[in-house]
Amino acid sequence: MERMNELGFYTLAGAPRTPRDLIAEVRRAEALGLGSAFISERFNIKEAATLSGAAGAVSNEIGIATAATNHNTRHPMVTAAFAMTMHRLTEGRFSLGLGRGIAPMFAAYGLPAIRTAEIEDFVDLMRRIWRGEVVVGHDGPAGKYPLLTMGPDYNEHIPMTFTAFGPNSLALGGRVFDAVVLHTFFTDETTARCVTAVKQAAEQAGRDPASVRVWSCFATVGDHLPEALRLKKTVGRMATYLQAYGDLLVKTNRWDPSVLQRFRQDEFIAGFRGALDTSATAEELEHVATLIPGEWLAPAATGSAERCVEKVQGQFELGCDGVILHGASPDELEPILQAYRQARPAGRFDGLAANPAG
Repeated sequence: MERMNELGFYTLAGAPRTPRDLIAEVRRAEALGLGSAFISERFNIKEAATLSGAAGAVSNEIGIATAATNHNTRHPMVTAAFAMTMHRLTEGRFSLGLGRGIAPMFAAYGLPAIRTAEIEDFVDLMRRIWRGEVVVGHDGPAGKYPLLTMGPDYNEHIPMTFTAFGPNSLALGGRVFDAVVLHTFFTDETTARCVTAVKQAAEQAGRDPASVRVWSCFATVGDHLPEALRLKKTVGRMATYLQAYGDLLVKTNRWDPSVLQRFRQDEFIAGFRGALDTSATAEELEHVATLIPGEWLAPAATGSAERCVEKVQGQFELGCDGVILHGASPDELEPILQAYRQARPAGRFDGLAANPAG
């Protein structure tokens, strides 16, 4: 079966009961022809290094990326070794993906907020370590390190991915990363604007813009799924984003901030503890749906399998190089993938590497 390297999925979408679900999901994704498996990290049973190793061990062709882990939760040598181990384990199918993290959670755990300069410095350190350099007396935004090295026996390029939201992140992605993953529920205008920002930043840095792959993270929730599950994957997920970083999402999409204010002031929302997409009942989510405008939920692949395919294809027309079919397992995506394969343009994606940042 021809692999569709322009499509990916997030393994263990939402709140999994057990991380072992990843094993069947990755095998199923590979059998269905999906190009990449993206791994999000949570400080529970979704620790990225462990999940990456499991995904690499049970697959032979599919690309694998962390999207994302954070550079400041592990020592640089630990992260460098993790990525090199995955690179060799998967024979080049792995991309180390970084992100800024969720500010309120970082503050609660006593982790410092991540600055753009830190990430850029850290990426440079990783590149140098993987090339076999001996880094002595480093004193930069990413920290002070007397010695960083794997030794001279290594000389590798491991593609790196960045999950980007605001303008500084998009520009950073274009400057120094090999791929950029956008956020879910970006409007068409926002998606096109973000793609342009990444490509322009790459060009200004003297890079080939086409060498930086931009992934749309596109909620894909077909009508073949039960209604309560669709509600959780659309309304519940959007509501959770609004809980965590609603100001940034609203600002990026240029939505009306007064709608977000009304959402937060709702008695149920204000008193709710936990993430809405994992803890709220179907009846509670029906109430939440009355607080979120339909146009905020519109940037998603919903409806019949054929309609979902049309929406996914629209992401490519906006300039994206790949689409992550977000919020669904490979089994849940199967009818959409079958319809997509029938409509897939011949030759358009030839040459795309299995590595999602390759």
